Amino acid sequence: MFVDTAKVFIEAGKGGNGAVSFRREIYVDKGGPDGGDGGKGGDVIFEASENVNTLIDFRFKPELKAKPGSNGFKQNQRGKSGEDLIVKVPMGTIVKRDGMVIADLIENGQQEIIAKGGDGGFGNAHFKSSIRQTPRMAELGEQGDTFEAELELKLLADVGLVGFPNAGKSTFLSVVSNARPEIADYAFTTLTPNLGVADIDDGSLLVADIPGLIEGASLGKGLGDAFLRHIERTAVLLHMIDVYTNDVATAYQTIRLELASYSPELLSRPEVIALTKIEGVDDDIVQMQVDALREAAGSKAKIFAISASAHKGITEVLRELHKKVKAARKLSEEVVGEDDEFPTIRLSDKQIADAWQVTKDGDVFVVTGDKIEKFARRTNFDSFEGVNRLRDIMKKLGVNHELRRQGADGASVIRVGDSEFTFLEQ
Repeated sequence: MFVDTAKVFIEAGKGGNGAVSFRREIYVDKGGPDGGDGGKGGDVIFEASENVNTLIDFRFKPELKAKPGSNGFKQNQRGKSGEDLIVKVPMGTIVKRDGMVIADLIENGQQEIIAKGGDGGFGNAHFKSSIRQTPRMAELGEQGDTFEAELELKLLADVGLVGFPNAGKSTFLSVVSNARPEIADYAFTTLTPNLGVADIDDGSLLVADIPGLIEGASLGKGLGDAFLRHIERTAVLLHMIDVYTNDVATAYQTIRLELASYSPELLSRPEVIALTKIEGVDDDIVQMQVDALREAAGSKAKIFAISASAHKGITEVLRELHKKVKAARKLSEEVVGEDDEFPTIRLSDKQIADAWQVTKDGDVFVVTGDKIEKFARRTNFDSFEGVNRLRDIMKKLGVNHELRRQGADGASVIRVGDSEFTFLEQ
């Protein structure tokens, strides 16, 4: 069963908690804190694999969870990091979070971290200093990234076959490759995309056949609209038209209109036109249909009259496709390699992390910012020393000064992330 879309719940591992422990040995007086740090939670990693060709597994396993990190131990022992979860997906898989693309896996073996595991919390040994001899606080481990991901598969192929239903696309694919799509003399025989490798001279082409298009396909009519995504990444389009079509020019223009409605960029894609099923048709009728197509497509259009079942004109079409694919791939590499004309100025990671702001939500003062929220997530609010440490961090970052400027006093409620506590600033 071919499945090219799926939704999956992803949860990276939680970081382990830091330990509160003190060295206790005979003859060792006041051994000091020795609580170890918690281990990092496991990441959820997607890996593109040429051995996987559908997203069907995600229909039966809609949750992906990495292992959590272990808590820290006494004697400065760090907790074990959680095991990463590596998930195999087909090449061409796009991963979206809240509608935004976060990963595009197009090469075999390519790995992307989809959800990061939470950092482990520091144990109390981490907080020992000359003025803090017996720290009784430790950090909590952070939660890992948790969200619902949308997966979408776009087949990676050199050539995409387009045309009306029953135009001969599946027959062509079965003749030029080892693919065995279902073939019958009625419309919509092809219900799912098919891939095949066609050898030609000293090279080969990966060919994708999608269900036939009809007028209005880009708006949801027929079957093709569900699979148009699979020709977005093809280098060249092979537009196939049945020679028995009454008006081949209108047929050609209709399919072009549907492609443009789905993605205007497809109109600029290199194209080869094939007039199919010419076996048993008089040469003058074939020529008449070719002339009509040329008038509609332009004098520079590459048009071939072929018969897949009779193996007529197949080699010529494949050679033209191979030539256009190589040219398109070369052009794509040149465009990717160009340097940006203008430099881009970006904030450093430290500038972004240190940034914060204070707003008010009724009587509550809300502090936001990556760095301060990270500290809040790792704070054990059941520990007085832990909360005081967070207050001290806010003071060092300058947050307390801004809170006082906006009218906060010792009894004011401060919210950082999902946690609330009193200001208690003197």
